[in-house]
Amino acid sequence: MNVQVATVQKEEALSSTTLQRDLKSRHLTMIALGGAIGTGLFLASGSAISQAGPGGALVAYGLVAIVVYLLMTSLGEMATYAPTTGTFNKYSEKFVDPAFGFAMGWNYWFNWAITIASELLAAGFLMQFWFPETPVVMWSGIFFFLIMGINIFSVRLYGESEYWMSLIKVAFIVIFLVVGILAIFGISKNGHTVGFSNWQIGHAPFNGGIFTILGVFLVAGYSFQGAEIVGVAAGEAKNPKKAIPKAIKSTFWRLTLFYVLALGVVGFLVPYTASWLANPNSNVAMSPFTMVFDNAGFSYAASLVNVVLVTAVLSAANSCVYTSSRTLWYLAKSKQAPKFFAQTNHKGTPVWGILITALMGAAFFLASFISNGIVFNWLINLISLCGYISWLSIAITHLRFRRAYIKQGRQLSDLTYRSKFFPYGPVIAIVAILIMMFGMQFEALWRHTATWVNFLATYSGVILFMAAFLIYKWVKKTKFVRLEACDLDFFRKEA
Repeated sequence: MNVQVATVQKEEALSSTTLQRDLKSRHLTMIALGGAIGTGLFLASGSAISQAGPGGALVAYGLVAIVVYLLMTSLGEMATYAPTTGTFNKYSEKFVDPAFGFAMGWNYWFNWAITIASELLAAGFLMQFWFPETPVVMWSGIFFFLIMGINIFSVRLYGESEYWMSLIKVAFIVIFLVVGILAIFGISKNGHTVGFSNWQIGHAPFNGGIFTILGVFLVAGYSFQGAEIVGVAAGEAKNPKKAIPKAIKSTFWRLTLFYVLALGVVGFLVPYTASWLANPNSNVAMSPFTMVFDNAGFSYAASLVNVVLVTAVLSAANSCVYTSSRTLWYLAKSKQAPKFFAQTNHKGTPVWGILITALMGAAFFLASFISNGIVFNWLINLISLCGYISWLSIAITHLRFRRAYIKQGRQLSDLTYRSKFFPYGPVIAIVAILIMMFGMQFEALWRHTATWVNFLATYSGVILFMAAFLIYKWVKKTKFVRLEACDLDFFRKEA
């Protein structure tokens, strides 16, 4: 009899489709912060400085930081009111159009699935700092299986691992800021005051003017992507109404501190004319952060820095696997993906979603056999555009959510967390994101370097999104949801 009971319980566990609320407030805070600190800051920021100069890169990153904050307040209002793993994909379906939600869900999954590839490639590049003769794919493969193991075991293990890895890279950036500022004023082993010297060479601080700044928005957007992961994690938070507002309120200031100030220090210490920043086929292990310590005279510290950079990149890859697998789980639960993707193990982990996501990520990082630098930069462009589409959905759904909330006679005072910038916040975000998305093309048209091949390569993510939206709308005959018909209580029915 005991054997039969155990067998039934085992079968029920294997066929479960329920996630577990095992993420604490401290986990969510670090997930919101750590998910956005990775390859974009430690590696891709070098190319932004190279293209736009130290001042231009700082302006681009500062503007994106403002947009991210506006989006986080919008997401915070909705995620606190209706915490669900589907987050803004679900909100797009309920408040805009089911076809919009379908396309958004698959766009977000694809975005994070291929981001895994860029993070693992970056980890492999960083390992070449010590082992220049070893292939990038070997290190990427080792880290790949490590990240898969962490995510498959349980959400609590993911939360703990992400908390400590994020804590390490946050502590590192603080140390970097201190060392960098001291180096700027000559308080280092070399004893040479840098000052504004690197802001006065060539066409610095704004190399190329406004169009170059527009051109690096994709890199800046790629760097900040991940801050919205806190919304995805809301469905597995123990106390979302308390944890989400706390995480969102602290995220902007920390991202501004770590991104804008860190980028400013790099701009002061590294000349934007450095050839290794501009060459797409150069060794990407030459992170500007590593080189700052090296140039400051801390040759042994550079190796320690690289350890932290590898940890940071793996932390970002960890968040990628978590986010994409939960998105695929939601798509299966909402009958927009094969049903078996919604199955979870006895720990509440969507194993099939993790495995399929892993295969997608593996396929893209194996493409590094073609050309490390070219594939890496193409991935950054593709990921940036997919991420911008997701950010657009947050702003659009927030506009619709708030209007529907008022239209249906509900009181704003009942919202646990309310965005202070409505309606200007989401409107400004929409306009800014559209400018950022097509900024690179403005520069190419101005310089007469635009080609159809480059256009299709850069905007392939937008093309895929529009195709998914139109096909689903045609097949399912979906309609735009009227404000009075928006289902504002869907999350209670799913609880």
